[in-house]
Amino acid sequence: MAQGPLSRFTVLDLTRVRSGPAAVRQFADWGATVIKIEEPGLAPDDKPGGSAQIPDYQNTHRNKQSITLNLKHPEGKALFLDLVRKADVVVENYRPSVKFKLGIDYESLRKINPRIVYGSVSGFGQDGPYVDRPGLDQIAQGIGGMMSVTGEPGRGPMRAGIPVADLSAGLFCAIGLLVALLERESSGEGQWVQTSLLQSQLWMMDFQAMRWLMNGEVPGQSGNDHPTSAPTGVYPTKDGYMNIAAMGNGIFARLCKVLEIEPLIEDERFRSVPLRAKNRPALNEAIAERTRTRTTEEWISLMNQEGVPCGPILGMDEVFEDPQVRHLRMSAPVDHPRLGKISVVGQPVVMSRTPFGQPTPAPETGEHNRTVYETMLGLDPARIEALAREGVI
Repeated sequence: MAQGPLSRFTVLDLTRVRSGPAAVRQFADWGATVIKIEEPGLAPDDKPGGSAQIPDYQNTHRNKQSITLNLKHPEGKALFLDLVRKADVVVENYRPSVKFKLGIDYESLRKINPRIVYGSVSGFGQDGPYVDRPGLDQIAQGIGGMMSVTGEPGRGPMRAGIPVADLSAGLFCAIGLLVALLERESSGEGQWVQTSLLQSQLWMMDFQAMRWLMNGEVPGQSGNDHPTSAPTGVYPTKDGYMNIAAMGNGIFARLCKVLEIEPLIEDERFRSVPLRAKNRPALNEAIAERTRTRTTEEWISLMNQEGVPCGPILGMDEVFEDPQVRHLRMSAPVDHPRLGKISVVGQPVVMSRTPFGQPTPAPETGEHNRTVYETMLGLDPARIEALAREGVI
């Protein structure tokens, strides 16, 4: 990848699986030198063990370098501390107690590099009654309320189809790290940045959380319908289904015009947003009766002409063929030395002067041992080979 706006920063990546790597990936994508530190040998929970994991690994760990290092070996820990002296950021997503057992917690590292910015992603936070519990995305979705509002009424809780807690925790960690690096420019000191799957999941609950915090209202499941606005949901068409989001009186009127059901505009049951939400079943039935008469493509064309928000519901085999998705370049090509030409998910951030560069493949374990240990620590090839024989790297 070409030199990017974060190229002056060096990040030591101790993360695994998803939440931590999601944070570090933002640095890697924008040009930071990211060194993924792995135990000698395979880490079963972080390495591709089957065909489904290989694409995931390539997407999660692109644009990184990989070294092997045994942090439990005294000499391995010493090498790590030498790397910390030259780094700007360390990111980990161990259980909270692990970093203290290894002696690589923030207070320990800041003694040798006061400028170090240290990022931690955990399941439930760095302290509190749940501190020692293992935290995974679905557990956070459950405790954070998401599963209680996802799915159809009466059919029990439902997880989201993506790891919302993991990915949002990674993004919040990245934001916190960038804020800390900006603050360091004035203070000259680093700091410890913390977030968790649970905190991030709660933040993502947004207006659903506020319904409880301000109004004492417990949100329930509403399936494909918007929790508070109608008509906003999934409607059948002649050849499948489509989304329609007609929030507000003006858009509702335009929708009724397109569907040729103008009498509903003056219907007492549907005169306002609260009334439409209250009488949602009858409204949805009336709309569905009309949407079934044309294809999804026909309705989308007609509704877009009238400014009614709508769209198709695409499978992943269709998403990346969508003309707008192609225009946004959300599929980024990668030339992999073993897998050949592959694609990863592109960056959703566009900058006017700083383009997102060509991604590089996720590294093999220890692929950059010689490069990193020679350039950063000045070790000669013979010493590097000896460290490998001794199980240090």
